[in-house]
Amino acid sequence: MRPGVRIRAAYPMTEGPGLPKESGLPKKSGSPAPAPAPSWWRWLLPAGILIAFMLVLLPWRPGAGGTPAQALSYTSFVSDVTANKVSTAAITAAGSVSGKLVDGKAYASQIPTALNDGDLPALLLGHKVQVTGTIPRTNSALASIVGWILPIVIIVALFAWFARRSSKEITGRIGGIMAFGRSKAKVYDEDRTKTRFADIAGYEGSKAEVMEVVDFLKHPARYDRAGAVGPKGVLMAGPPGTGKTLLARAVAGEAGVPFFSLSGSSFVEMFVGVGASRVRDLFANARKRAPSIIFIDEIDAIGGRRGPGGFGSNDEREQTLNQLLSEMDGFEPGARVVVMAATNRAEILDAALLRPGRFDRTVEIPLPNCVERTAILAIHGRGKAFAPDVDLGVVARGTPGFSGADLANLVNEAAINAVRADRGVLSAADFGAARDRLLIGRRDASNALLPEEKHAVAVHEAGHALVAVLSEHADPVAKVTILSRGAALGVTEQLPAFERHLYPESHLTASLAVRLGGRAAEILVLAEPSTGSASDLAGATELATHMVRGWGFSAKVGPISYGPEGPSRDNPFAGRPYAEETQRSIDQEVARLLREAEDTATSLLRGHRETLDRVIGLLLERETIDGFDLAAIVATVPGPADLEPAGAPQG
Repeated sequence: MRPGVRIRAAYPMTEGPGLPKESGLPKKSGSPAPAPAPSWWRWLLPAGILIAFMLVLLPWRPGAGGTPAQALSYTSFVSDVTANKVSTAAITAAGSVSGKLVDGKAYASQIPTALNDGDLPALLLGHKVQVTGTIPRTNSALASIVGWILPIVIIVALFAWFARRSSKEITGRIGGIMAFGRSKAKVYDEDRTKTRFADIAGYEGSKAEVMEVVDFLKHPARYDRAGAVGPKGVLMAGPPGTGKTLLARAVAGEAGVPFFSLSGSSFVEMFVGVGASRVRDLFANARKRAPSIIFIDEIDAIGGRRGPGGFGSNDEREQTLNQLLSEMDGFEPGARVVVMAATNRAEILDAALLRPGRFDRTVEIPLPNCVERTAILAIHGRGKAFAPDVDLGVVARGTPGFSGADLANLVNEAAINAVRADRGVLSAADFGAARDRLLIGRRDASNALLPEEKHAVAVHEAGHALVAVLSEHADPVAKVTILSRGAALGVTEQLPAFERHLYPESHLTASLAVRLGGRAAEILVLAEPSTGSASDLAGATELATHMVRGWGFSAKVGPISYGPEGPSRDNPFAGRPYAEETQRSIDQEVARLLREAEDTATSLLRGHRETLDRVIGLLLERETIDGFDLAAIVATVPGPADLEPAGAPQG
């Protein structure tokens, strides 16, 4: 539950949605992707291989062509010559015979040279065959180059291409392995960071703290002249969503220097030594581009306390932290590299990280106050149209405990609510609906109640609201509704008139009475309590326990703080830090405070029974009433002193 906003529910309810993430840094645009290779490239390799094999394996016969010759055996050739069927015969030294027959057909044959037939020439001449001799034909130089050298060149080229491709793959793999230990920080140059302190509403004290970092980076000579050393590290601590990352970006924007941004978890890997290598690479790059700023978000991921009372032994985490400590301690005086870090849990950081010379100062970034919330709402409302009934000061007063991210989400939810109603102008009702959506949950129209259940919820919420109005030290009631939201069947919202930093005992006692007002109303009107008081009893018991055990609001136990029960961060094996007798006294005092609170609530409701009935009836009629309606009912109904004679019994 957010501080300052108290909601009494008929049944346990869930918190609103989780906090949105802080505004991310602008993404760094990379170089344009190379154009894809044309589709025909994929066919180049197989085509080259096919041509090479054809050139190597097939004979090179330039000029070969024409009709195919008829193959004749030597016997058939001799018979055709004898029958005068052969017209020409071209004989080579190897005994190959080719020519034409009398009918014009081509033929080819082979003379067996082993027979050494000396009668064949006379036979050919006797039958008037035109005989010619041919010299064996040799390929030209160009044909030799094309037929033999070109395939070799193609094969060598293919081999070189495969070797180069494999080399690139191996180099890429080796480069990927070597890049495993490089820093994953995103670098934003001075022309990329546009955030300035004027873009951050409120936090004037925090801005003044970090302005010295800007002054050191811009004017180092001023520090050198006085013999002063600028801050080496600035730790920003505070709840989530308060703008720690935004403030670091504003420092980089104001100083106009490169900004290295990364998360603490990006240093941690499963392999020991990788985180330390990334730390070295990060600081080496920052020194090359000095003056510069290194921003480590969620530094508690690597900067947790080492040794007993910490998080146990982890070689990779401890080596990373040791390297970070060494790099920060090794900065040269003129390096002009500032390390900024953000965390939500500064209490768990190692003491060596926070000593002077490393993180020289810690800047607290608290939740914004009412004035700062108004300014933050104005920034997030830029570019949006507001109806005349929207008062950002009223909206800010109704959002105590909201961070800057919560307020941005609130404005966005209000805009979404206006879009649902097909409107472009945001009204006060939109902000109210958005606030209820974030604090309580979505309106569940399908969760219909039986008539007797609806009456019981109205009695319960009327009891809460009336006790709050009648209690002098309780916070004012903003709204009462019996419409279910989230896990709550009914809600009573209280908003403080002003933001508190200290809570007196009277205020806490009144808060206990308001928490038990619903149960008291059920007993008074319905004659029996219901399970709707479960969350009220749990919250009241927790508050009463703190009052007795931690804040010393019990005369019997005394002004002693016994601390939390069970294991703690400093002593994870500790049990209850006090004796059984002390626990018995604490239990008795807690029970006493709760009984007195219930008696107070019952007495107030019994004395204003007619007012209680009117509030119940109005809730059943309207289902939702605001604090002004409730105050008007209480003001118009006479009190018990006007209705009954003095000394008469009440009820």
